[in-house]
Amino acid sequence: MRDFLATFAARASVLKGVLPLNRAAAARDALAGVQLASMDIPQVLGYARIAGMPAVTGLYTVFLPLIAFAFFGASRHLVVAADSATATIFASRLSTMAPAFSAEYAALAAMVALLTAALLFIARIFKLGFLADFLSRTVLVGFLAGVGVQVGIAMLGDMLGLPGHAARSVDQLMLVVREVSQIHRPTLAISLLVVVAILTCKRFLPRVPVPLIAVVAGIAASDMYRFPAHGIAVLGPVAGGLPPLRVPSVTWQQMLDLLPVAASCFVMIVAQSAAASRVFAERHHEPVDTNADLLGIAAANAAAAFSGAFVVNGSPTQTAMADLAGTRSQFAQLVFAAVVVAVLLFFSRFLQYLPHCILASIVFTIAVGLINLKTLFAIRRESPGEFALAVFTAAAVVLIGVEHGILVAVALSLLRHVRHSYRPHTMILAPNDDGVWVPVPAVPGVQTAPGLIVYRFGADLFYANDHFFVDDTRRLIDLAPSKVRCFVIDASAITDIDYSASRSIGELCQTLKSQGIEVLFARVNRYLRSDMDRHGITPIVEEGCIFNTLHEALRTAGVEKPDRHVKEAT
Repeated sequence: MRDFLATFAARASVLKGVLPLNRAAAARDALAGVQLASMDIPQVLGYARIAGMPAVTGLYTVFLPLIAFAFFGASRHLVVAADSATATIFASRLSTMAPAFSAEYAALAAMVALLTAALLFIARIFKLGFLADFLSRTVLVGFLAGVGVQVGIAMLGDMLGLPGHAARSVDQLMLVVREVSQIHRPTLAISLLVVVAILTCKRFLPRVPVPLIAVVAGIAASDMYRFPAHGIAVLGPVAGGLPPLRVPSVTWQQMLDLLPVAASCFVMIVAQSAAASRVFAERHHEPVDTNADLLGIAAANAAAAFSGAFVVNGSPTQTAMADLAGTRSQFAQLVFAAVVVAVLLFFSRFLQYLPHCILASIVFTIAVGLINLKTLFAIRRESPGEFALAVFTAAAVVLIGVEHGILVAVALSLLRHVRHSYRPHTMILAPNDDGVWVPVPAVPGVQTAPGLIVYRFGADLFYANDHFFVDDTRRLIDLAPSKVRCFVIDASAITDIDYSASRSIGELCQTLKSQGIEVLFARVNRYLRSDMDRHGITPIVEEGCIFNTLHEALRTAGVEKPDRHVKEAT
């Protein structure tokens, strides 16, 4: 039976994250799944609060969506469930379209999940998993930090027992400041106790499920001491039972309005899920199939949409929790889903006694965990420019919202890449004190040898940087200490030339030749040579002026024994 199941799964390309699985591994993952449920159930209740959805829908996100990803996904470690980043993205937009926690709001949230599933499915068809590479880790760290700050500010009202909520972080913060005199002290005391307990145990006893303990203790104390009578707000009645299956019902115009929200969720999901699956696959020496994971997450979001839940994501935080619990396959997530079914059927009625402040405090600690100060300080130490990008992204999320913040994050990632290609590092081989030619920054007035310049351009040539190449070359030649008779282009970093750049390079070579300057191309790889032939650069330079190695070019330039000069440079 086991062999038949494995053969069927392999042919159907399903259950990649579960199989192979023997009895010992199943027992280990079952135990880990129960432990993961004890840590994660309080968190998904908190994520539902962030999303503006009824608390029970947080449990829905770890039922059918978990099963769907386990069936269609490939990662053995990724936990696909409610996530603070995606919850904040769609909540910031939906709060302007319908009242939070209302039936209309829930329908809109389900439609966002369905649209996100469609985008993920399209991405799987066209194998767009590589898109995750365009959101840099630096900007992602800044984005998550901004989400952490925004979510933390949003939870302050419930943690302090203050009435009223604002959609924007700045407005919410001002609201807290204005109403600070109305802070409900018992609520604040409970919040501080929960936050300190969670953060302390996270530091010293990470395996202890403090959030679950806080939820159970809060429910018991609320029922015993009648918290509502003392001004401590509670969840109120929570629907039990399995989620009803239905198609989200929204208008055509509402669906069009939700497309940008779904696109933002799509970008966040692709980036976070790919990052999380890669990290843990590498840790356990397993292959990564990003496109199969896209299909799994698409199925999970479709399941969320039809079961009355909201967008789910491959959460790095929850995946780390699963790894800490000892999960090694998606079988643990299936056991997690079974535990959730038991809670929905037999224990959901107790959730009505859960104080808002406890749930908000749990979410607040989640938000704090999103602000990775250690990584931010490391970025600042190693690359101040990238640190500035991370901080700018975080500020954008807090000030203009998560939906626009994720677009800023993508734009900044792409701009950073383009900027590097637009203004790449350029170098000249110049003699050091021992007479050996070594790479130095390409500045006017530096020369490799009398009459010779060996110039290296550190990126592909395309329409945006070709003028920089041309202008840099002319400056180096015009301001050289002696008249240049030979200009050698070290093309080791150039693998592609587009049409615009080819015209600029061709005109430059013709101009230099007319001035009596010989132009040689060294370290030309097969791809660059193909472009040079196709764009007509080879006839201009001439066949005998294009070389595979730098030494061959230098011999043609008249350098005797080039090995003696460039043994360190190469």
